[in-house]
Order: sequence, then structure tokens, then C-alpha cells
Amino acid sequence: MTPEELNAARGRIVPDVATGGLRVLFCGINPSLMTAATGHHFAHPGNRFWPVLHRSGFTPRQLLPSEQSELLPLGLGITNVVARATARADELGAEEFREGGAALTERVERLAPAWLAVVGITAYRTAFSEPRARIGRQERTIGGARVWALPNPSGLNAHWTITTMAEEYTRLREAVSASASASHPSPSPPSR
Repeated sequence: MTPEELNAARGRIVPDVATGGLRVLFCGINPSLMTAATGHHFAHPGNRFWPVLHRSGFTPRQLLPSEQSELLPLGLGITNVVARATARADELGAEEFREGGAALTERVERLAPAWLAVVGITAYRTAFSEPRARIGRQERTIGGARVWALPNPSGLNAHWTITTMAEEYTRLREAVSASASASHPSPSPPSR
């Protein structure tokens, strides 16, 4: 991909990989230029989303960004807080994040996933005016979905390794499984 091709992708909107009733709707900050140029979420080679998703047990194998549609049969999807592509997330302002949070809320209300997982704590804090939010399960729900803030898988996020990110994503996967079991208990054996 040439620098010109990447620059031409600036401002593009990348369609969500989503449908109604997902187990988890993963929400990135905004598309990178590589994502916008390819049309595949988390497409930058330095982004660790796909390896972390696999290591945490969400996918049976490590998917390529071009295989993103394989998430849907697994009950998983992808959207973004801010729809427009930029070279770096720091090109986005607080107002754009807040507007993105409002649009995301409407999307979640329409799609009704069980969980919304925002991958980027700063984006979550800004979009939902929760400056003290921490990585992990959040108190609030959005559109009926339980909310989990995850570390940003960008290669620029040096505070988290693939291993430590996978541990946090695993905590989410376990919470998703536990909540699914609680809402669909096993049938009781017949009484005698």
C-alpha cells in the first residue's frame, strides 16, 4: 500500500461488521487509514486485535482482517466510536468522541448486543463522559448491553503486551459465558 493510497483513505467510513443480537459488539476508537484503504477492521499490521481475540478464546483460530465476516457466526461484531478514518486517534477531538458516543448508543439500542466492548479506555472515558473509568466491566449499560472497557490493541499502546491484553479479553469472554449461562440455565432434571 503506497502512502498516496493510505492518504486517500483519510476520512472514509468503514462499514460495521454487525447484526442484531450479537454476544459481543467490539467497538474500536476509529478506523485507521489501513482499515479504510482495505475495508477490513484492525487491518494495520501492528494492530494486535486479531491475535488477542484468538488467544483469549473468542475465535477458534487467528483470523485475518479480511476474514472479519467470520465473526458474525460466532456472535461477535465490530463497530467504532468515531466512524471516520484517521492516521492516529489523537486527530479526533473530544466533541467528535461525544458525538460518536451518542451515535454508538443509538446503534447499540438498534442491534441489541448482550455486551459492548470498547477497545480503548480513553475513547470510552471521553465518549461517555466517564473520566474515572478503568479497564474492565463498567457499571453502566448502553442500550441494554453490558459494557466492558478493554485495552486498545494498537501497536502504539506499549503499556499492554499481547499476553496481558489476552488476559483482559479472556476476563470479558468468561463474563460473557457466565451471563449467557445465567440467562439460559440448564433444564432441571424431572422430579420423581
